[in-house]
Amino acid sequence: MIRVRFAPSPTGNLHIGGSRTALFNWLYARSKKGKFILRIEDTDTSRSEQKYMDEILDSLKWLGFDWDEVYYQSRRFDLYRKFGRRLLEEGKAYEEELFDENKQPKGKAIIFKVPAEKVKINDLIHGEIEFDTSVIKDQVLIKSDGTPAYNFACVVDDADMQITHVIRGDDHISNTPKQVILYKALGLALPEFAHLPLILGREGGRLSKRTGATAISDYRKMGYLPAALVNYLLLLSWSPGANRELIDIKEAIELFDIKDVNKTAATFDIAKLNWINNQYLKNMDAQELADRLIPLLIEKKYISADNFDRDYVISLVKLFQARLSTLNDFADWADFFFVEDIIPQEQAREKFLNQDFSREFRLFAERLAALEQFDVASIEQGFRQMVSELNIPAKTLIHPIRVVLTGKTIGPGLFEIIYYLGKERTKKRLMKWIKRS
Repeated sequence: MIRVRFAPSPTGNLHIGGSRTALFNWLYARSKKGKFILRIEDTDTSRSEQKYMDEILDSLKWLGFDWDEVYYQSRRFDLYRKFGRRLLEEGKAYEEELFDENKQPKGKAIIFKVPAEKVKINDLIHGEIEFDTSVIKDQVLIKSDGTPAYNFACVVDDADMQITHVIRGDDHISNTPKQVILYKALGLALPEFAHLPLILGREGGRLSKRTGATAISDYRKMGYLPAALVNYLLLLSWSPGANRELIDIKEAIELFDIKDVNKTAATFDIAKLNWINNQYLKNMDAQELADRLIPLLIEKKYISADNFDRDYVISLVKLFQARLSTLNDFADWADFFFVEDIIPQEQAREKFLNQDFSREFRLFAERLAALEQFDVASIEQGFRQMVSELNIPAKTLIHPIRVVLTGKTIGPGLFEIIYYLGKERTKKRLMKWIKRS
């Protein structure tokens, strides 16, 4: 049975690179009817924190990467020491007294004697890779404080957990020969290796906070959907074929094979992520989308949790749905439907309210008040009749009215905005900009 593992360290949050590694491991396990193991590498007690542990586990659950087994390295120290003593007894390792900066003894470390040899692996993504271990210095197995070194703990754990495939980032290739010689020294069967290409920023360098190295929990707060983010992660070094960019995870499970992953580095593109998220939002049932947005509106105090018109919210969702890149866009763009005081953006005010529209605004408010049937078509008909009588282009008033009503220069159609604001709120906002003589 295929057994793979994802091994995060709770010394920081889960980011894009780690999430893609988790995805490809999870996907390979699910596609081969195998097991996905979660191993928490928390041996660094000085840097490991519960808040990071919680964030990593919550993010994996949010993304949908359910695990079959979970282990914590901090609870396995006896096992590492047992294997370390075994290598000592077999003469494959030695003890060395270590001293601090004041030349005081810190304790004895167990150090592995690295044999000089050629090591070859058949990487499932990169093909054959050869290493010369003669350039590798002797490796610490157990530190003087009794904690295991990274490579030694990895080998012991992967063997003990019967991991069949080690799928990890390219940055671990340098660790591979160090681990292979430990497998051999311990007489353990080698797993297969697959090293995923790095994810780079658009300018070619490593991901930074500016280019996408943001915690998954932050993408969640920014209003990305987990299915859309997973879809995007899939495209970072893998493709479903036929130039497709949108794929359901269930179909991906049927199609995925680790051998099909690209060898070259992937480029993180926030614009592409936004486009994919927009496609998911656009195609979502409006009621389901409203259910996701309502908590956000409550948080911003736009609506009261125990007293709001759900049908009205759904209507507004439909108004904006096709334009949204994130859930947060709705709260930012539709705020004028929920707040009373509208303060136009300074640039919009300077461009579109730089002359007195008192006469036009008053006349339009009167026309709206006189409408017997208040719907989008009637509002538009009344407006166009008015500008025709005033002998002015429609755009002369459309933009100023939009800015007065919404505070913004872009958004849904003006007549839809007026309809959902209603007569009274529209009149009140227009009258605010009428100069008294």
